[in-house]
Amino acid sequence: MVLPNNINGGNQAATEPNYDRQSELKAFDDTKAGVKGLVDAGITRVPRIFHHPPQNLENITKKSEFRFPVIDLDGVNHDCLKRKEIIDRILDASETWGFFQVINHGIDVSTLEEMVDGVRRFHEDTETKKQYHSRDFTKKMIYNSNFDLFSSPAASWRDSFNCIMAPDPPQPDELPSSCREILMKYSDQVMELGITLFKLLSEALGLHPDHLIDIDCAQTLAVFGHYYPPCPEPQLTLGTPKHSDYGFLTVLLQDNLGGLQVLHQNQWVDVPPLPGALVVNIADLLQLISNDKLKSVEHRVLVSRSGPRISVAAFFGRDTCGVNSREYGPIKELLSDKNPPKYRPTTIKGYTSYVRARGVDGRTSALQSLQLQV
Repeated sequence: MVLPNNINGGNQAATEPNYDRQSELKAFDDTKAGVKGLVDAGITRVPRIFHHPPQNLENITKKSEFRFPVIDLDGVNHDCLKRKEIIDRILDASETWGFFQVINHGIDVSTLEEMVDGVRRFHEDTETKKQYHSRDFTKKMIYNSNFDLFSSPAASWRDSFNCIMAPDPPQPDELPSSCREILMKYSDQVMELGITLFKLLSEALGLHPDHLIDIDCAQTLAVFGHYYPPCPEPQLTLGTPKHSDYGFLTVLLQDNLGGLQVLHQNQWVDVPPLPGALVVNIADLLQLISNDKLKSVEHRVLVSRSGPRISVAAFFGRDTCGVNSREYGPIKELLSDKNPPKYRPTTIKGYTSYVRARGVDGRTSALQSLQLQV
């Protein structure tokens, strides 16, 4: 790949008169090669468009003593006492962390490993991935670097594909051969896990087990395959800046390199890779409909000189096509005089569009835009 002259990673400051950020962003995007293309071209400096402000890079090396919650789902559908214990642990983790890892979740380790390998194959097939390059998020399968490339304050060190897998998945021939079969298989199995988790969360909230399913929290599923290439100057950029997810629930598969951190009690806590485990986190709309009972917590991804790091994020409740027109506000059964609604209603598409237009700024939660004065 031939690098545009103005994104070759020199150390000129963004305040210099000759720094045209929008032109550099466009030049990078036009290559269709993503961050991996820069690394393959042999850059030794991080281009200016990827430089994050120092305040977003604070505490990168600081270690926390917190232990990240891990929940064993074994027996959840066969043992009433075990189910009650699991529900209690999920509620505690969702209220205090907004995150937890699950083991014995029903998806074989071989399937998880093949999914990671499929994402790797896609991103390392230069010509095929360019065919999917797009910023039209209504398409069922697209690839790009940074969904918010032109709206966020700083680009992040990652490339991604985004595939809409429910309710109307792509035809097999619409998917790349590098990950076609495993993407369909994994999506089916993660949907089953998502339904189980929504039932457990419904019970945790004191609702009928099918409540969150009945209001279509599991209707839409988007699967993102993230590829974080090795970075020559990891102290200058991030794989993903501080943010909270904007659907209902996220199920994350991460490889063994690590890098995911969760903001807990004002400290960045590493989410240690655990073989066979999946990371689950509450997203903004689930915090909204639970009226702050469940917490959508900010998190970020660090980069390193090692890599690539690969992760697969399954997002429940992302809808750019208007499939789900339902308005979501705090669930009435959870409200009382002492617990009035804290948010005004929104649609999935409306909230998704707002977040995409705003970009990930690493500063404030998009959920604040819907808060009521209580």
